[in-house]
Amino acid sequence: MTTPEPTGAGAPAPPDWARPRVNLASTLTAELVGRIVRGEYPPGTAMPAEQVLSEHFSVSRTVVREAVKMLQEKGMLQVRQGSGTTVTRPELWHMLDELVLSATIAEPDGLDVLDDLVVTRRLLESDMADVAARRADAGVLQDLELLVDTMDALVDDPVAYADQDRAFHDRIMRASGNRIARAVVRALESQVGNTARYLGRPRRDLCVASNRGHRTIYERIAAHDPEGAAAAMFTHITEAWVVRRGAPGNPARLRR
Repeated sequence: MTTPEPTGAGAPAPPDWARPRVNLASTLTAELVGRIVRGEYPPGTAMPAEQVLSEHFSVSRTVVREAVKMLQEKGMLQVRQGSGTTVTRPELWHMLDELVLSATIAEPDGLDVLDDLVVTRRLLESDMADVAARRADAGVLQDLELLVDTMDALVDDPVAYADQDRAFHDRIMRASGNRIARAVVRALESQVGNTARYLGRPRRDLCVASNRGHRTIYERIAAHDPEGAAAAMFTHITEAWVVRRGAPGNPARLRR
């Protein structure tokens, strides 16, 4: 075995497998996702040929083929032998995919997508609050009370408050025992949880109002009131989003 020559201040060079590599196919995929979402490659039209993409983005045709395969997996391209590669309709895109969702909410109509995300989250979390109210034992109630009290003390620190906010919702989801619904909500939140458009502007008064909603949810769960817990969760998620949303009008997607 050949010993690598020292580099820098006498440190040995890292082995080949430890050196970071740029995944060109993933980078190209992200770029193409953005272009498709922006309409530069409109639905129903043919994608440029492999050679054209290779030359335009200065990558190999192998990289292009890998990127096209990834876009197929995201539901954005349809490849048919003899017919070429076609951009699919938006309703066929896999919206839980991180790249697809983040590119979509960055568009002018991205608020509509976030409205749909909130409606989905509201539906699932309301049901989980209902079940949690039926199942919650003394340990769950103690955890929820502690989280609500902690958030009351953190209203001047929106970042720390947000961490406890997520923990509160997750504790209810875990108490429900619905692992599928929890996984969907956590996946949705992970995709948009750091975007300014979803988070809004953190303010003390918003934290205070938010935690009033949390306390109501906790009280309904502690009272073992499934319908009340579901209604409190529904109202809390809706009202918190309407404030964060900050856009004029009354979005139809939120009316139920």
